[in-house]
Amino acid sequence: MVRAVPDTHGEILAAAARQFTVTGYRGTSLQDIAREVGCSKATVLYHFANKEALLAELMAPAIEVLRDLDDQLNGLTGAAAQDVAAQGFVDLAVRFRREIAVLRGEFPELLCQPAFAHIQQISDRLRDALAGHSDRPGARIAALVLLAGISEACAEFTDIPDDELRPALLTLARRAVEPVDAPLPHPPTTEDKDS
Repeated sequence: MVRAVPDTHGEILAAAARQFTVTGYRGTSLQDIAREVGCSKATVLYHFANKEALLAELMAPAIEVLRDLDDQLNGLTGAAAQDVAAQGFVDLAVRFRREIAVLRGEFPELLCQPAFAHIQQISDRLRDALAGHSDRPGARIAALVLLAGISEACAEFTDIPDDELRPALLTLARRAVEPVDAPLPHPPTTEDKDS
């Protein structure tokens, strides 16, 4: 039995999300999406100009929330920036797990597409906020690891309910972020090693 041609973007978007998650953005063709929906490639192209446009629309809600978070961080420094960045990014990552899974492993390549070019600057500002705008290597490394780790955990642990994942990630983020007003750690001395 032949399925009816979809009359909304939603069915095509849902099929694209599933295909991108399973075979990756690069590994998915418009024909693959059309086959899953039960329509022709021409029907997909009627709704979306190309695969890039499909991905851009699929990611638009998450990107809008990321932009809002970027606006909230504007002008914040120190511990205030760290707290807003941690809370905001955990909420975003949990809410948009499916979209993060779609980007899994392909984020650097996708940033080269015009629709996503601005995401790198927002990600850099988010990382800086998580580091409390500190130049300390430990703060900068922890911030980068948190961004990558939170994203990976949200894509990986799809079986954990949001109301359990969110507090676990937020607790982890708050533990991992290096307080900006903490004294610099000193390298171990001979006396430290002997005790």
